[in-house]
Amino acid sequence: MKVFLTGASGVLGRAVTSAAVADGHQVVGMVRTPRGAQLVRDSGAEPVSGSLFESDTLVSAMRGADVVVNFASHMPTGRLKTLAPAWRANDRIRMHGAGVVVRAALAAGVPRVVQPSLSAMYADGGDDWVDEHSAVDLSRATEPFVVSETWIDRFRRDGGEGVVLRLGTVTGPEPMTAWLVRRARSGRPTGFGDPASWTHVVHLHDVGTAVAAALTAPVGTYNVGAEPLRRAELAEAFAVAGGRRGGRFHGALMTRLGGGRLEMFTRSQRVSSQLFGDRTGWHPQFPKLTQDWFDGVL
Repeated sequence: MKVFLTGASGVLGRAVTSAAVADGHQVVGMVRTPRGAQLVRDSGAEPVSGSLFESDTLVSAMRGADVVVNFASHMPTGRLKTLAPAWRANDRIRMHGAGVVVRAALAAGVPRVVQPSLSAMYADGGDDWVDEHSAVDLSRATEPFVVSETWIDRFRRDGGEGVVLRLGTVTGPEPMTAWLVRRARSGRPTGFGDPASWTHVVHLHDVGTAVAAALTAPVGTYNVGAEPLRRAELAEAFAVAGGRRGGRFHGALMTRLGGGRLEMFTRSQRVSSQLFGDRTGWHPQFPKLTQDWFDGVL
């Protein structure tokens, strides 16, 4: 299959490219800079210059593709993740950019679009299992992700095949994980929320293989990640990766200061990814968080 990939030069985009190429697919990755083009080539894809918001360029670049994978994003990392202004670029990409991509795919005659989303937008489920039918908590923080999924609904209504992947928090050799390990190494807190609550994570490598599976998956919305774990377990894993013991948590004041953006990542979400595995045969290479997730992080 010929795959057109936005966000191709990013960490997630390169993971997607590696997995898709390994499965025998041809990947064309959209880039904005010469450095991005080189990163895409190094990942095994063919770079094409363009912008997410240049509709004519997108349509031209998409022609002949069998599937569009929209991994364009601008997710803040580090302390910026707690600040609403730092999310503006990503919000625009989700709310408006996803629409541009869908309309371009329709105009170019591409039959399928794969759109990533976040499992963190589910409502707090306590100790109950969360699946694709569970309630989503619509707020200013989750709205951009909900809107991006709505564009896929529009694509389906117009006759296209739309697949949404609600990813757990990406962990592994990527910038946010590295920042948290450095914090743990210096004895600072990495955890938010109730230590006994549940969280959902996915290894960077498994994001790539999940997207490769989604290229031929039945139309639908799917959760993608490893086994859910307690937040205390996650904080301890970061502490051990930083050479310490005893995962530390931020206090309630920091959580309040972070507002809705941070609250989204404190909910108890015992998310099941079974449906995606049942329908595609996909299984994570990293099914449970262990210390090998942190290999190559620093």
